[in-house]
Amino acid sequence: MKKVGIDLGTTNILVFVPKRGIVINEPSVVAISKGDGKILAVGGEAKEMIGRTPDTIIAERPLKDGVIASYKTTEAMLRYFINKAIGGMRLFRPEVMVAVPAGITSTERRAVIDAAMAAGAKAAYIIKEPIVAAIGADIPIGSASGHMIIDIGGGTAEIAVISLGGIVSVGSVRIGGNKFDQSIAEYVRRKYGLAIGDRSAEEAKISVGSAMFMDQPLSMEVKGRDMISGLPRTIKITSDDTTEALQHDLEGLVEAVKDVLHKTPPELSADVMDKGIIMSGGSSQLRNLDELIAQAIGVATYVAEEPLLCVAKGTGIALENLDNYKRSVLATK
Repeated sequence: MKKVGIDLGTTNILVFVPKRGIVINEPSVVAISKGDGKILAVGGEAKEMIGRTPDTIIAERPLKDGVIASYKTTEAMLRYFINKAIGGMRLFRPEVMVAVPAGITSTERRAVIDAAMAAGAKAAYIIKEPIVAAIGADIPIGSASGHMIIDIGGGTAEIAVISLGGIVSVGSVRIGGNKFDQSIAEYVRRKYGLAIGDRSAEEAKISVGSAMFMDQPLSMEVKGRDMISGLPRTIKITSDDTTEALQHDLEGLVEAVKDVLHKTPPELSADVMDKGIIMSGGSSQLRNLDELIAQAIGVATYVAEEPLLCVAKGTGIALENLDNYKRSVLATK
């Protein structure tokens, strides 16, 4: 029986096939032609088009903050990735498990199941992101002790305390990689009078971004459009600029973590103090973010191995051991 695990992210889609590992890791972007609504490109090819398309083509992200914003496009994207993952095996319809944000409503959950079924799944299962992120990060979620995971993706940060295979307390904030990019672009516009695109902001975040001020700041050049003259201009920005730009977002993230700890029963809080907090998701790789959270919360914080892949790996493991994780899996169809 073919099985496929999907990490349906706001910025990236990862597809996991048992025994083969992660077979697809592509941006969740779809390019559509305006006139007839035809899908022209999906994934990496479509991302190249963002901010560069003529009027007749739209490159869009069908998921906003981890949930489906455009149903038809999401279905087409899922179909494309499922077909690509299982190759010519269209004789067998695969069982699909999709990881979704913990704060998702039942209507949004239904939409994901329907989209997966319409895209050719034989059965669709839904599992909450913090749980699969924890499974993928090798946290023994079935044990009777509390584990805290912070999964920071492109659209949302999910914070959860997990015990006995279920979520005890959870928080979800719309702070993630995309928000970081916007804040950096806004800051550069305010401070230097330079308009830069999302992609340049993302490059700056990856190359020099830091959650805390560094003793030896990193620096890089960014190109953009001068707000006054309207002409191209290049400036140098440092990691200190990104730290200032992200201040507000990071405060929101720390508040959300504190909030989840407040809602956690004392025994489990004590477990979290002992074991520390695990971070997963692509945006957990922001320099010094683990350090910032450790200082603000007073609990040791670690970034999981291959944080970007945790959720996808976790869906694959949960799919292979469905019986063990029955309690963690939500409504199926």
